[in-house]
Amino acid sequence: MSGPRPTGIDALLERVRAGYRRIAPQEAYDAAEAGAALLVDIRYAALRERDGVIPGALVIERNELEWRLDPQGSHRLPEATDHDVRVVVVCNEGYASSLAAESLHRLGLHRATDLVGGFQAWRAADLPVAVGSGSQ
Repeated sequence: MSGPRPTGIDALLERVRAGYRRIAPQEAYDAAEAGAALLVDIRYAALRERDGVIPGALVIERNELEWRLDPQGSHRLPEATDHDVRVVVVCNEGYASSLAAESLHRLGLHRATDLVGGFQAWRAADLPVAVGSGSQ
C-alpha cells in the first residue's frame, strides 16, 4: 500500500493549529459582543442540554458546518455572508473545533479559528451560559 504516511491525531492537531491563531474565551466573548466574530457551537445536542449554550452563538451540528457556512453554498445560513466572516468554532474541549476550523479554511474562510479549551474553558472563565440546547 502506498500513499501518505499515517499521521497520529496529536501530530495532525499540531499541524492544523500551526495554520492559524486560536482564540481564548475572553477574546472570543469580546469579539462576539463587538459584532466582530460569529461564535459557532458544533457540540452535539446532549452536551448542549447537559451544559447549556453560549447566548448568541449559532448552533450548527458538526456534520452540517461546511454546508451552512460556505458563502457560495446553496444551504448556507444568512450569517455566511462572505469569506471574510470571522468564525470562532466551539466544541466541548477544543479538539474537534480545531479540525473544523481547518476545514473552513479550506473553503476559503481565512479568518476561521477555534476556541482554546472549547465550551468548558468558556464556562470556567465565568462567561455567559444559557440553559437549553440552542437551535439551528
